[in-house]
Amino acid sequence: MTRQLADSALSTASPSWEDALKSARLGLRRQGLAPATCAPAMACVQVALQRTSRWQLHPLQMLTASHLLDQHLVEMATGEGKTLAMAAAACIAAMAGVPVHVVTANDYLAERDAQALQALAGALGLRVGHVAPGMAPDARREAYGLEIVFATARELAFDHLRDGLALPGSGHERPVLRGLCMALLDEADSILLDEAVVPLVISGSLPEKPAQQAARRALWWQARQLAQALRKGTHFELQSGPPDARLTEAGRAEAARLAQALDGPWLRPGIRHELLRLALTAQHALHRDRHYLVRERRIELLDQLTGRVAVGRAWTQGLQALVELKEGCPPSAPTDTLAQITFQRFFQRYWHLAGLSGTLREARVELREVYGLAVRRMPLRRPSLRQDGPTRSFPSAEARWQAVAMMASHLRARGRPVLIGTDTVPDSERLSWHLGQQGVPHTVLNARHDRQEADIISQAGRAGQVTVATRMAGRGTDIALDQAALTAGGLHVIHCQRNESRRMDRQLLGRAARQGQPGSTETWICSANFQDSHTVGASMLTSCSTSVTESVTRTASWWRRVTVQLHQWIEEQRQSAMRRHLLKQDRQWEVRAQQARR
Repeated sequence: MTRQLADSALSTASPSWEDALKSARLGLRRQGLAPATCAPAMACVQVALQRTSRWQLHPLQMLTASHLLDQHLVEMATGEGKTLAMAAAACIAAMAGVPVHVVTANDYLAERDAQALQALAGALGLRVGHVAPGMAPDARREAYGLEIVFATARELAFDHLRDGLALPGSGHERPVLRGLCMALLDEADSILLDEAVVPLVISGSLPEKPAQQAARRALWWQARQLAQALRKGTHFELQSGPPDARLTEAGRAEAARLAQALDGPWLRPGIRHELLRLALTAQHALHRDRHYLVRERRIELLDQLTGRVAVGRAWTQGLQALVELKEGCPPSAPTDTLAQITFQRFFQRYWHLAGLSGTLREARVELREVYGLAVRRMPLRRPSLRQDGPTRSFPSAEARWQAVAMMASHLRARGRPVLIGTDTVPDSERLSWHLGQQGVPHTVLNARHDRQEADIISQAGRAGQVTVATRMAGRGTDIALDQAALTAGGLHVIHCQRNESRRMDRQLLGRAARQGQPGSTETWICSANFQDSHTVGASMLTSCSTSVTESVTRTASWWRRVTVQLHQWIEEQRQSAMRRHLLKQDRQWEVRAQQARR
């Protein structure tokens, strides 16, 4: 029905473009985003798109845009044209007079997509801008005053928190946002789920006298010294999920014995146990180049979802100070929480919320319960030609990297581009060493090379190109293949990541064989990863994985997949429970903050 209405409106729009555009805008402002008013507006978007570029909307993109305007989440496979569908929905909403926030996966995509939409939006009489880290309040206010603004979820949420502090008499500047009207989320599952496990906090520095500084540093030094005397497995255990440690009963008794010579807070068991928990977490659960980088004697946290540096993010409750002490970095000033919010509570405040992603169906129940959004799945425009190879298992990481290097050398000789997904910076660099030993030219994309991300991705589709990437390379960017690469068989993806969810697997594997192109994938797991895992049921899965490797190859491959998926299912349930608990805590914090303000 939407396509028929759009085609009808398009035929009437052609003779007088200005009249059709004016009529569509007037209809939207009078009657809102109803199907009968959205169809003529869709036709105007189609005409503007044809006039400003060589692209045009196909029926699935029109249907996707209409679902977004109906406040749905839409699962659309990678490479099927999500960017244009999102642009069409944003333009139609903006024509109706609704301020639109298009939420992207990272700052680079916010700037890139805003620039790409300039011509189309200009033809429709709309203005587009973007918000980037480091922008001054006046520049932000100007950007938010435009009809369509692109930004990351973090920038929007922190601006919302800062605006909440900009109340009369608070001493803060006037607000920069003009309300939370409509948010269209690109890579919606990443924003609503994967990034929603950590609250967003605005902190203020606390004034501290030299004596207080010395006492605080002495306290953290004592905690670190006592923690080093405790033994893993006997005195403490590392927890699954976010890095954390827990004292055992034996550990509590040993901590009391070790702290006998100390005074002050060490005499109180509750404070003593918390200090040691933080010190053990910093020492044993947080790892350099995996959870953080050290640059210019400063700790920079890594986003565990993307592998990128999380600009401006810091740990709280003394954990930051303990990691700085561990790495020999100058201590940062203590802070106090001024405001906080979770992505769950933030996006619930929008009047109109919708989004797109290639991977939504696994989390559709949680998305409906938390955000009240239904998931709609779009079919493929062209049949998929992707060939998925069997799942292979290796006893150690070194054995796997050697095999990956040999496979990459073989595929490169055939002229095929290869994308290899790894978990961490050390993994990518170790694989890079093995590729060098095999004489395979390649590029590495991880948090150390994040500034070159666009250039690396733009070249990843060339014939014979080998790209090693952490989790940075899967979202929001397109690997364009040249003709020689297509002739050779398309992109080959080797999946070596230990992802916490099935969605993240599909994101990486979905890089191959887009839009009906040829391509292939393989999943190579390391059984040692299961042995190192603290997830409930990991020991059972490890023994299962070890036993099936002795079976027939096809059966073993099937069992390995089942092993990984069961492991992921357990982790998905744990992550979902953690997000619900975080939302509950956030609501409680808000209630206490409101009571304190009274």
